[in-house]
Amino acid sequence: MDERKFAVLSAIIEDYVVTQEPIGSKSLVERHSLKVSPATVRNEMAVLEDEGYIVQPHTSAGRIPTDKGYRTFVDRLNEVRPLSTAETRAITQVLEGAVDLDDVMQKTVKLLSQLTGQISLVQYPILSGSIVRHIDLVSINEKRIMIVLVANSGRLEQVTVEQDNEINLMEIDNLRQNLKKNITDKKFIEVPNILDGLASKISTQNSIIVKNILERIKLMVVEKSDQKVVVGGARNLAKLDTEFSKKLLPVLDEIEENVVVLKLLGEMVSEDDLFIRIGHENKVANLHAASVVSSGYFAGESLSKLGIVGPTRMDYPGTISAVRAVARYLGRILGSK
Repeated sequence: MDERKFAVLSAIIEDYVVTQEPIGSKSLVERHSLKVSPATVRNEMAVLEDEGYIVQPHTSAGRIPTDKGYRTFVDRLNEVRPLSTAETRAITQVLEGAVDLDDVMQKTVKLLSQLTGQISLVQYPILSGSIVRHIDLVSINEKRIMIVLVANSGRLEQVTVEQDNEINLMEIDNLRQNLKKNITDKKFIEVPNILDGLASKISTQNSIIVKNILERIKLMVVEKSDQKVVVGGARNLAKLDTEFSKKLLPVLDEIEENVVVLKLLGEMVSEDDLFIRIGHENKVANLHAASVVSSGYFAGESLSKLGIVGPTRMDYPGTISAVRAVARYLGRILGSK
């Protein structure tokens, strides 16, 4: 596509995103510095329509972009609009003010929805590459012990173990010291084998409670919590097209159950990856009227994902900028915890 046709296509997309109305040649000339006559614009629009980049929804209407038109526009974006100073400051203040991982995730999903005006999705950090930063055993009463485990991603796990008989606190203190010595700073994937070796070395009177604690810690480090996803911005549906909202609602139910989220956010191998799926490029049912913009972020050594879902008629430069910035700041915040 030559530069003049692309300029006309870009102008149509920009105006359609703002007005939500089909765009005519006259309005394009009036609003944009295309430096050509309305007749030339009409000719270029006719070619764009013949080639499938725009379509006429009604007989007497102007033109609107197709999935092919949006894809060409996105692929040829030379610049991504930078966030304003206020937006950048808001991201920093919100994320740095979070108190724990759950708070970070909730604030991130809310922030991403506010910046983009779309439905936002944030995947919890993947645990497979996580490292044990802190492990402790806290006595609640004479029969109950709380296991406290903190990962390098900031994730906090707390589980209570109890037994019918009174617990020997000296025994628990001995186990605590052994755990701190042997699994602190170890990868989650290494912990089960370490605990198996530890169990064979520890001889105690209350072996049942020790065994239960060790088995529970194994479960804490192997559970698939990387599948957990936070969804935000559902209220933005009310601002979107009624038809689009109806199609997206059933998908939101699936997303909240984590059924389709990995397909939705895409496969990534580095935090620099940016996935954009437009309209019929989406393989998820009911999303052929939607676009998905997603990026990756690192928490420790593992790559997790975040992104937004919205109508194909979206502000792509602004959305891409927001998704990238939030992913970058989120990785930075979690990396410092």
